[in-house]
Amino acid sequence: MIMKENPVGTELAMNNANVEEEIDFSCEPYIGLEFDSSDDALKFYTSYASRTGFKVRIGQLYRSRTDGSVSSRRFVCSKEGFQLNSRTGCSAFIRVQINASGKWVVDHFHKDHNHNLDTEGENCIPTSQQRGATVINSFAEVPRRPRKKLIAESNNEHSSPFGIIDLKRLRREESEGHPITEPYVGQEFNLPDEAYQFYRAYAAYVGFGVRIGQLFRSKNDGWITSRRFVCSKEGFQHPSRVGCGAYLRIKRQPSGKWVVDRLRKDHNHDLGSAGDGGTKGLPAPNILTEEVHAGSVNGDFFKLDNYPVTREVRQNHIKGDWYSVLLEYFQSRQAEDTGFFYAVEVDNGNCMSIFWADGRSRYSCSQFGDVLVIDTSYRKSVYLAPFATFVGVNHHKQPVLLGCALIADESEESFTWLFQTWLRAASGRQPLSVIADQDIAIQSAIVKVFPGTSHRFSLWQVKAKEQENEGLFGHEFTEDYGKCVYLSQTVEEFDTKWNALLNKYGLKNNAWLEEMYEKRESWVPLYLRGIFFAGIPMNESIESFFGAFLNAQTPLMEFIPRYERGLERRREEERNEDFNTSNFQPLLQTKEPVEEQCRRLYTLTLFKVFQNELLQCYSYLGFKIYEEGPLRRYLVRKGGNDMEKHIITFNASNLVISCSCQMFEYEGVLCRHALRVLQILELREVPSRYILHRWTRNAEDGVFPDTESWSSSQELRNLMLWSLRETASKYVDAGASSIEKYKLAYEILREGGRKLCWHR
Repeated sequence: MIMKENPVGTELAMNNANVEEEIDFSCEPYIGLEFDSSDDALKFYTSYASRTGFKVRIGQLYRSRTDGSVSSRRFVCSKEGFQLNSRTGCSAFIRVQINASGKWVVDHFHKDHNHNLDTEGENCIPTSQQRGATVINSFAEVPRRPRKKLIAESNNEHSSPFGIIDLKRLRREESEGHPITEPYVGQEFNLPDEAYQFYRAYAAYVGFGVRIGQLFRSKNDGWITSRRFVCSKEGFQHPSRVGCGAYLRIKRQPSGKWVVDRLRKDHNHDLGSAGDGGTKGLPAPNILTEEVHAGSVNGDFFKLDNYPVTREVRQNHIKGDWYSVLLEYFQSRQAEDTGFFYAVEVDNGNCMSIFWADGRSRYSCSQFGDVLVIDTSYRKSVYLAPFATFVGVNHHKQPVLLGCALIADESEESFTWLFQTWLRAASGRQPLSVIADQDIAIQSAIVKVFPGTSHRFSLWQVKAKEQENEGLFGHEFTEDYGKCVYLSQTVEEFDTKWNALLNKYGLKNNAWLEEMYEKRESWVPLYLRGIFFAGIPMNESIESFFGAFLNAQTPLMEFIPRYERGLERRREEERNEDFNTSNFQPLLQTKEPVEEQCRRLYTLTLFKVFQNELLQCYSYLGFKIYEEGPLRRYLVRKGGNDMEKHIITFNASNLVISCSCQMFEYEGVLCRHALRVLQILELREVPSRYILHRWTRNAEDGVFPDTESWSSSQELRNLMLWSLRETASKYVDAGASSIEKYKLAYEILREGGRKLCWHR
C-alpha cells in the first residue's frame, strides 16, 4: 500500500490546486511497503533514520539485463562497510525493487544495527519537522549552471540589452512606486533556465535565496515534465534551513513552452533587504546533486556595460577531504616521476579546481594532443566528486589519458583555468579540435584558451536534447529531422531541408531549434567532416576512459587505487598493441605496392583501416572530367550505383590529392576514391604527406619527420625533451632490474656521453 498524508504545519499550494500528497513518515519500514519512486523511498528511510538515531547513505543499484534500466536500489546505514575508521560494517538497510506497475516495493529490510543509536542527538528531527522535511533528490539529473539569457517577461515590458536581466530597471521601478514584476501562475518561459533566472532575480530583490529543487519525469518516456525552484531555506538538511515552503514550479507544455503551474510566495522566516539574496556562501555539499546550491545569490554586484548584475559566490563541489588526500598522493608521485605535474586553482584564498597529469600523459600530449576529448560526463550522474578527464587517441586508435581534474564548479572561470593549466602541462601546443559539452561556460572558455580550435559538441548531450524535444512533435518529425541532420551532403541541401522542417511543423520560433541551428557547425556531421578528429565517430558516444573503475559511488579512500588500476589497464592495452605491431605482420590482400608501403609504416590497427579502403576501391569506376596544366579532376562512382559518387582533385606538380568525401581531413587516412585515382595514375606509393606520423609504428619512438609543422622552436624543443625523458625512463627501468644490466647500461651511458661531448 502507499501511505500518504498532508504534511503537518504547512499550507496548501497556490492556485487552488490539489494538495500535493506527501509520504507518511510516521510508520516503520516493512516488506511490501510501496512508493511511487525510489526518491520517495529514500525520503521515507531518511526520515525513519532521523527518528531512530542513525544516518543513511545511498547503496548499490541494480540494472535490468534486458534494457539496462535501474531495477532496484539499496539505502544503507552510514556505518555500513569499513572504508573509513568511523564505519563499523553495520548491515542495516532497506532495498526497494520496481514492479510491473511501476511502483517501488520494499523487498528486503534489515533493522538491526551493530552500533549505538543516537536517539537524542542532532540526527533526531522533531516529528513536526519530519513531515515537512525534504531530502536530497539524489537520482535527479545534475543541473547545469544557468546561462544568463534574455527573459521573456510577463508584462511585455522592454527587455534588457546584452541578454541580461536589467536589475537596474527593476530597482528604478520599485523606487518610483511601480510594482516589481512578480511571478504568477500562467507565466510562460521558453526554457527552464529562463524561469530560473527570472525567479532568482525576483528573489534577490524580495530578499531570499533560491536553490534548484526537484525535477519530475514522465512515467511513459522519462522526459522531464516539470521543475521546482525553491527558497534556499527549504528543507532541514543544513542548520540554516528552516523548512520554508516558498517555491515556483514550471511545467512543460505541448508547444515546448514552460508555464508556471504552481506557486507559493509565503516564507516562514524573515526576509533580507531588497537586493540581499539571502544565503551567502554555504558549505560545499558531500555529493553533486540537484540540491547543490547553484542558485544561491549573494548581495555582491558588479557592472557590465553600466548594468548592475548580481554576482554569485563561487561554489565548490569538491569536499574538503579530497584536497589533503590528493595532494599527498601528488607529492609521492612527483618523487617517483619527475614529469608529474599538478596544479590547484585558488580563489579568494580557497582551494578550488585541481588538475594533474603524470609524465606519460604529458608526453602523450605532444604526440596525440591534436584531438582533445574533455569528458565531463560526471554531470550525468551523482558523483562523489566532479571528476573529469582529458583524453586523446593514440596511434592504435585507443583512448590515451592526457590529464585529469576535479572541477570546483561549472563556471567559465573554472573551465578557463582548467584549459590554461592543461595547455601548460602540454608544453603549450594547442589541439586542432576539441570534443566537449555544449555548455555556454565551456564554449566561452574554449574560445578564450584555444582560439582557432574547432569545438564539437559531445554526442550524448546532443542526443539527450533531441530525445527530450522530438517526442513533443511526433514520430514523423523525428524521421524528417534525422534525414535533414544526418543525411544532408551539402550546406545548401541542409538549409533547404531545415527550413522545410520548420515550415511543415510550425516551429520557426522554437527556442531549441533556433539555438541548434545557430550552433550547427559544432554538431551537424556535414560541417564537421572536413576537420581532423582522428576518426572518432560522430554517431557513437565516447566510452569513459576509466569505465567501471570509477563511478558514482566511488568513495574518497578508494578513488586513488581505482584510478591507478584503471590507468594501468589502459596502458597495458597499449603495450599489448605495441607488441603486436612490432611482432606480427598482417597478410597482404593485393599486389599493389601501396599496400606493402603502408604495411611497413602503419600500426596494425591503422593498416587494417587503410587495407579496407584499398580493397573497396576496386568496386569503383573513375573518369577524368577536367584537365588544365597539372590540375586534373576525376569523377569516381561505385559500379552500378549512380547515387554514390565523389569528385577527386589531383595536382601533378606537388602530388596533392583531395576528395569530396573528406575522409583524409577527418580521419587522416586516404579514402577508397582517392586510392582509385592513384591506381588510374599508376602511382606506386602513397605521397608522404598522406602518411600521418601520428598513425605510424614509430609515432612514439622519437622520430619527427615533420619538424617544420611545429609552430615554434620552443615547442619542438619541448617535444624532444619529452621524447628523451620517456625513452630514458624505460632505459633506467630496464637497467635497474639487475646488477649485470646496470653495469651494461652504465657503460652504454658513458659511451653515449663521450659522443655527445658531455664534458665540454
